[in-house]
Amino acid sequence: MERLQKQLIQLKTLTELASLINSSFDQVEIRKRAIEATTRVLNAEAASLLLLDEATGELYFDVATGEKGGRVKQIRLKKGVGIAGWVAEHGTPLVIHDAQSDPRFFKNADKLSGFVTRNIICVPLKTKERIIGVLEGINKKDGRFDDSDLELMETLSNFIAVAIENARLYTELKETFYATAETLTETIELRDPCTGGHTKRVKHYSLIIGRYLGLTKDELEHLELAAILHDIGKIGIRDDILLKKGKLTEQEMMHMKRHSIYGAELLQSIKQLKKIVPVVRNHHERYDGTGYPDGLRGEEISLMARILTVADSFDAMTTHRPYKKSISTEAALEELRRCSGTQFDPAVVEAFLQAFSDGAVSS
Repeated sequence: MERLQKQLIQLKTLTELASLINSSFDQVEIRKRAIEATTRVLNAEAASLLLLDEATGELYFDVATGEKGGRVKQIRLKKGVGIAGWVAEHGTPLVIHDAQSDPRFFKNADKLSGFVTRNIICVPLKTKERIIGVLEGINKKDGRFDDSDLELMETLSNFIAVAIENARLYTELKETFYATAETLTETIELRDPCTGGHTKRVKHYSLIIGRYLGLTKDELEHLELAAILHDIGKIGIRDDILLKKGKLTEQEMMHMKRHSIYGAELLQSIKQLKKIVPVVRNHHERYDGTGYPDGLRGEEISLMARILTVADSFDAMTTHRPYKKSISTEAALEELRRCSGTQFDPAVVEAFLQAFSDGAVSS
């Protein structure tokens, strides 16, 4: 009966881990949860995940559980050094029943952590036949590690390897997409050399404000993408208006103001960008309702659009254009204060001012 309960717990843990891997690309969370699962299913005192640094060929502790786990994170092992190094070099799992008497055991880890290692089970972490690290279980609480533990470890290592590979591919795809989006906006900026670097600066300011306002990781990613693409609608503005050196006529200004509408229309057919469409459309709305294109006010305007409004306006004030002179950083900050509650959301302005006060902004 006890054996059956143990197997049910192991199955439940593996199912939960598989579900997490299939639903998340958060590498840090997946690896942390995987090592916690390893400790639980093995009934071990501790477990660790060591990954291979391809630049140096060394193993480093990515995640380590147990009371002393944090202390070993400064250790780096060359292939062949220690039990983990031996497994990484040979690609073969090991079950060591008496670690202290095994010549391959790296005793400095115990000295540094104050932990006493009695027995170890260690398996290689492979993706497409390439070893990317090792998974360790340390000190079985009820006896010795056996073949069933080894089978579990190999299953766990396969899960973790798949998760790391999926997350790597996802990260590469996302980075490629962001780089493509930035290249597209930079290409649009080339039409007007005076606005060069505007998108990157607005992104920089927006993300700082977002962090000061406590946005989540996902929200910051959406904000970053909205900042990159906020002026993409200018692709629909005629050169004689976009590049005009003097003041725009009322009719020309009406046409220029449509760039936020054009941008939203360009993006709305892309399913993955639906969350940023209202941000792009409304980044010229004003907190008091006198902005464009929809005359929204207060919290009718999305928080990300309110953030972009401040970041965009600050950059416009501090950047020289042929039709207007730039003003100093101090004068621009004072203008943000003056227009707080009318043009700008007071909370967003306060966050930006605080970031400047803390030295978090490099203008």
